[in-house]
Amino acid sequence: MNTDLQDFSHKRFNILTGEWVLVSPHRAKRPWQGQNEAISNEERPSHDPNCYLCAGNTRINGEENPKYKDVFVFTNDFAALQTKSPKFSINEGLFKAESEQGICKVVCFSPDHSKSLADMALEDINKIVHTWQKEYTKLGNNDMINYVQIFENKGAVMGCSNPHPHGQIWGESTLPNEAYKKDKQQHDYFNKNKSSLLGDYLKQELETDERIIYQNDDFVVLTPFWAIWPFETMIIPKQQHANITTISEQESLGFADAISKITKAYDKLFECSFPYSSGIHQSPTNGETNAHWHWHMSFYPPLLRSATVKKFMVGYEMFGSPQRDITAEQAVYRLKSLIK
Repeated sequence: MNTDLQDFSHKRFNILTGEWVLVSPHRAKRPWQGQNEAISNEERPSHDPNCYLCAGNTRINGEENPKYKDVFVFTNDFAALQTKSPKFSINEGLFKAESEQGICKVVCFSPDHSKSLADMALEDINKIVHTWQKEYTKLGNNDMINYVQIFENKGAVMGCSNPHPHGQIWGESTLPNEAYKKDKQQHDYFNKNKSSLLGDYLKQELETDERIIYQNDDFVVLTPFWAIWPFETMIIPKQQHANITTISEQESLGFADAISKITKAYDKLFECSFPYSSGIHQSPTNGETNAHWHWHMSFYPPLLRSATVKKFMVGYEMFGSPQRDITAEQAVYRLKSLIK
């Protein structure tokens, strides 16, 4: 391991976005006198009669949830994207705007109100993977949808408004910023090298073995060299697939296993229900081959040094570039020791 990277300030390049992150390992020893977040380890019931997402309960719009037994999907009652918004564009000097259409769905992972992904059995996580595949295909076949974003916000500190285990899927007519950057970087690399950018990166990571947290036959869990969040991780399939619909059943189980391992490790890290935002970046649904894409899932947790100390993106990070104190390698050392 390069000791300069562990002792001195430096920048690391994100190959997937074309952007830099400032790393300041010497700052990790500074005392903390900032805000401490409140944590809640209260035990939740398996069914909450006041929860809008629990099976059999009535949602705010008056619709009653079915008494579902595993995964339940419905169209978001407060969708950020509209299906019937008129198409328009504004291009008046420096004023530019375009209409955006889409469909937003909620995915309840389990009828059990008390469980997160870290608490769920492997076969139940695999059912969620199958649901993601079905929804990606269904939304992608809609002529209006050109990109499908699967994500989860876990924990109140991440703005999650309901503790019931759930994620979301947004299908929209154009590529959002992060997907656009990753699409361009992967496309440019593929055209130049005739190989997958993320696949070649993964080969190098496996050779150095400095940031690998866990791997099974089909997937690798690692902290990216360019990670921004203190305990950020990424799940990468060893075999290149443009999206999750082409993985085999064996790979689906391997993906579920990777999700289970890293979420369990997160909960052990600070002995709390670990908050994060996670998301899957995969090929657009624009009807093209998108042979340059190598799908992956990222976890962005905000906790910095304990269950109550949060990483804030402020100051220099808002006006300059992202910055981190704990190096990716130091984070891996801690997470890897918790994998069982």
